[in-house]
Amino acid sequence: MFGLGMPEILLILAIALIVIGPKKLPDLAKTLGRAMGEFKRSAQDFKRSIDVETTLKDIETPASDLKNIIKEANKEKSTIVEPGDDPIMTRANSPESDPIEPNSTSQKEPENKPS
Repeated sequence: MFGLGMPEILLILAIALIVIGPKKLPDLAKTLGRAMGEFKRSAQDFKRSIDVETTLKDIETPASDLKNIIKEANKEKSTIVEPGDDPIMTRANSPESDPIEPNSTSQKEPENKPS
């Protein structure tokens, strides 16, 4: 426990028995046990409150970041492109932007003239 062995603990108990007396020693042990239990419970409650505060801080930071992202997205809502309105795909599929014209020579098949 505190580096005390069995001989040291027996010596302390013998001295306590002589000083306090055999009649009051059980009451003192009971009171000491209750005090230690109360101290242990209060230490656990304190630890839980610290853990709760730490958890709340860990949650508040991403939540505030998410709120800022949502605010920025709402400000830029006019520039947000919907999935079906992709300007790159729309332009690529339009006939005006086709880099290869349909009548170009690379696309022409050789004509077979009947003889």
